[in-house]
Amino acid sequence: SGSDKNKMAGKDKAAAVSKALKKTVSKKGTRIHTRVHFYRPKTLALPRKPQYVRRSTPKKTTLDKHSIIKYPLTTESSMKLIEDSNTLVFIVDIKANKRQIKAAVKELYNIECEKVNTLITPRGLKKSYVRLSKDFDALDVANRVGVI
Repeated sequence: SGSDKNKMAGKDKAAAVSKALKKTVSKKGTRIHTRVHFYRPKTLALPRKPQYVRRSTPKKTTLDKHSIIKYPLTTESSMKLIEDSNTLVFIVDIKANKRQIKAAVKELYNIECEKVNTLITPRGLKKSYVRLSKDFDALDVANRVGVI
């Protein structure tokens, strides 16, 4: 009979626990505001799952190595730069950045460049000064490209 009592006590205990779990615990109270301003609480942000793609075809990159570099500059000052400071001067696409110019020069002419300086001329063209690394001679490259 002792085990029956334990079983009954266990059942009562289980019932009490289940009853307690079924009750909702109210945590509602007045919130203590520590700031003067109210910030909207961050709520659940679900990831987008569109029903259809908004663009039928992916955007094509318009800047490839051939469109980045328009033409080499052949002015007297650019010739002086070729001879004195191992630098080639190109007119490049206005939207091209220095990294893209460096990569395009490397691909087109198989040369390593040390650094690229750019400026936008008053005529609205972008001019880039491509300083070649010590291994390459700007005069040889200029001859190969057809500047001289």
